[in-house]
Amino acid sequence: MNTNKLIKIGKKLFPINRSLTGKGNFKTLKILKKEIPDLKIKVFKSRKKVYDWRIPDEWNVKFAYIKDKKDKKILDFKNNNLHLVGYCQPIKKQITKTELLKHLHSVKSMPSSVPYITSYYNKYWGFCLTHRQKMSIVKNYKSEDKFQININSSFNKLGKMHYGELVINGETKSEILISTYICHPSMANNELSGPLVSIALINFFKKVKLEKSIRFIFIPETIGSIAYINKNLMNLKKRVFGGYVLTCIGDNRNYSYLNTKYKNSISDLAAKKAFRKLGLNYKNYSFLKRGSDERQFNSPGVDLNIGSLMRTKHGEYKEYHTSSDNFNVVTAKGLYGGFLIAKESILNLLKYNYKKHLSNKRKVKKNNPLCKYICEPNLGRRGLYNLLGVRTKNFKSQKILDFLQYCDGSNNLNEISKLIKVSLSETKKIYKILKNKKLIKNAI
Repeated sequence: MNTNKLIKIGKKLFPINRSLTGKGNFKTLKILKKEIPDLKIKVFKSRKKVYDWRIPDEWNVKFAYIKDKKDKKILDFKNNNLHLVGYCQPIKKQITKTELLKHLHSVKSMPSSVPYITSYYNKYWGFCLTHRQKMSIVKNYKSEDKFQININSSFNKLGKMHYGELVINGETKSEILISTYICHPSMANNELSGPLVSIALINFFKKVKLEKSIRFIFIPETIGSIAYINKNLMNLKKRVFGGYVLTCIGDNRNYSYLNTKYKNSISDLAAKKAFRKLGLNYKNYSFLKRGSDERQFNSPGVDLNIGSLMRTKHGEYKEYHTSSDNFNVVTAKGLYGGFLIAKESILNLLKYNYKKHLSNKRKVKKNNPLCKYICEPNLGRRGLYNLLGVRTKNFKSQKILDFLQYCDGSNNLNEISKLIKVSLSETKKIYKILKNKKLIKNAI
């Protein structure tokens, strides 16, 4: 494994403006394909319905900036693509300082970092900047000063959402699924470490004689996994017996593992055995601390038992979702450690007699899942989730999603209450909300 080469690839990918859709995603996949020629670049069409969601219109940006009264650009998308809120609508207008400040996002606790903010499913415009830059605007301009806003972005309803897929075939059709994502601009650990470690894993395992197959997918987070499951659910359920989401796997600080829903899957056992064999201390996270595509792969009706392998977990390092998540955070040594734990976990999965394990694992009642939709439903359009993607989580929204994960036909309200660590009275309130919103279809 040539870690210096991986860093070089990562730095080439770093400045590309990725999102759920757009030219940046396609460009990213083309670069990945140069390193792994067997990668197939595929598409989903914009506006295609996938369970409770629709694939968004393809979003692209030509330019975006703010000019002051002296015609000086005080913020420019070309200098840092994190300056523009993701999925920003086009706008060209003159506004006052007071109005401008309502559309500027910064992090006071990290005054030198630009935050990453998105508004995928709600029409909005805004800019992100360091808190020092924001305070400079507050200090150096008068309230009546005018600013020119010019955002040249476009939405194509006939557009595409690109993703990549590669299968290393084994002797049987049984599969391990390895998933990572390609939807964040200019962040190294949160975005690029997963694809970079996946390149190294593909180059390693393509030289190994495999009994079982390994499927790698490079997808936009959340909507990409939902669309992929929607297209492939039957084959996934027939073939996939375990696997991992690879995310935040390139720093050299910690090792982390996020368990599947009931902490007893073959993926959990294989990962923990790998940590023991390599003699690595790691932080063991509950499924309640999830935050990536394991949410969809483990949801009722999908139940693929996919865990998440990480170095320092998303949201647990200060640079997360900011411009400071760069190649000072991701290192050659960090990527190598991420590769080792992922490789060893996959090797363990390849060795397990998973059919015997399945016969001994937690028995789930034969009830159908009580959730109306496969994968997480779109809470945002029901007023149950913040439509502006920020660094902090909403407790109420998270507990609603926790409830839905364990509403799989095997738990009553009292059991769900214990699993999601919420009082029974609060659990009953969540149940009533979901019934009123018609997100669950039967009584519990």
